[in-house]
Amino acid sequence: MAGYKRILVGLDLSEESSQILEKAGEISRAFAAEVSLAHVIEPLTFAYGGDIPMDLSEVQEQLQTQAREQLSKAAQRLDVPTERQHVILGQPATEIHRLADELEADLIIIGSHGRHGLALLLGSTANGVLHGAGCDVLAVRVQSE
Repeated sequence: MAGYKRILVGLDLSEESSQILEKAGEISRAFAAEVSLAHVIEPLTFAYGGDIPMDLSEVQEQLQTQAREQLSKAAQRLDVPTERQHVILGQPATEIHRLADELEADLIIIGSHGRHGLALLLGSTANGVLHGAGCDVLAVRVQSE
């Protein structure tokens, strides 16, 4: 197996993200690979379909600022420099694929909550990333903390 050189880690910034970071750290050390972190925020207009008669841009900016702060804290665990920390606005699976291509990542690491039933039927970010990636994808099974 060829070694990995560039790893993109997609985080949802939940408490379980530490489990994904731990696995990413193990793999990056084993292959002496460069790690980039990404968190994708869906625009509020996607979630509410423009049905709210108010400007959500300030709220969206606050969400992005908070995400940058949380991602920065997560990055400290693996010594990931600021230029490899990405907070992106868009659809998660699509943006992770785009960023992986842009960074020429050869491995994407994401968390999988292992949901069943309706969540499986509707799909998930992990499933979307897995089925559209141009490189290897590792779905780390996370346990509720």
